[in-house]
Amino acid sequence: MLNIAIDVMGGDLGPAPVIDGTIKAFKEQEFHPILVGKIEEIKELVPTQFRDKVTFVNANEILSMSDSATDALKKKETSIYKAVELVREGMADAVVSPGHSGATMSLATLRIGRLKGVVRPAIATLMPSSTDKPSLVLDVGANVDCKSENLVQFALMGEAYVKDVLKTQHPRVGLLSNGEEKSKGNEITKEAYKILSNCENFIGYIEGNNIFDGSTDVVVCDGFVGNILLKTSEGVAESITKIIKKNIRRSPVAIAGSLLMRKVFRVLKKQVDYAEYGGAPLIGIKRCAIVAHGKSNAKAIKNAIFQAISFSDSDINEDIENSIATLQQSDT
Repeated sequence: MLNIAIDVMGGDLGPAPVIDGTIKAFKEQEFHPILVGKIEEIKELVPTQFRDKVTFVNANEILSMSDSATDALKKKETSIYKAVELVREGMADAVVSPGHSGATMSLATLRIGRLKGVVRPAIATLMPSSTDKPSLVLDVGANVDCKSENLVQFALMGEAYVKDVLKTQHPRVGLLSNGEEKSKGNEITKEAYKILSNCENFIGYIEGNNIFDGSTDVVVCDGFVGNILLKTSEGVAESITKIIKKNIRRSPVAIAGSLLMRKVFRVLKKQVDYAEYGGAPLIGIKRCAIVAHGKSNAKAIKNAIFQAISFSDSDINEDIENSIATLQQSDT
């Protein structure tokens, strides 16, 4: 049975939705939750019938969003530090945190460690598409400045994730650029393109609209571009929802039409809701770390835990190491 360390105190909404999501996940899938936080606060939030099925680890401090990522290394009594340490010491297979994303990434990278051959781990996120399958985008914030080597490794790591965790047999890998032609891109993407051209599943450059049209499974970019893409997409989805609601209220005909379109709206809401995906995996470290949204509700926490279980049950890390080793051998 997998042991999942859960940072209960890190989220913006407090411990209640984190514990609620953990219990919901426990009811649907077998795993051992390790709840990390102030025991006097969190224990009473766990239903009595579940208290003997979880492990409580006390953490007296909370890392606030105003703290820097480097502060996380110094504050060893915080819930996120102790949760990551459980993974490092082998007492947990994965960590899930809705807290300080920079701290989670820094701690996971430095305390758990990188996979052999990985220069920089990447944080990945799932984006909705017009098909049933989402696309995986990486990096979305862990590495603002990248070299071509980093982009190539992101491609290999993303391909392994989609194969092993999402169960897509032949994932299409695209390099995000300002056009599909080989002449496009900057010096870094051009160099990465040359190397990736030798990879079987590489489909070449893709543009921003291809992220959502179902034409690619893995989208590769640096963390600067990826983070802007992520935040812009969230903003557009929220704005479209508000615009639709606003215009429906103005027209009786639109209200009647919306009643008929209820199912369509439900599907749309589900596709753009981050809670459906749970969290963003940090790919390239020796175990599993899932960075959940700071405002995660119980559903998001539940799905973040499911993602941690799927990741930990897969061969992704072994496949990443093998892919990087094979590429390095072909370059020599």
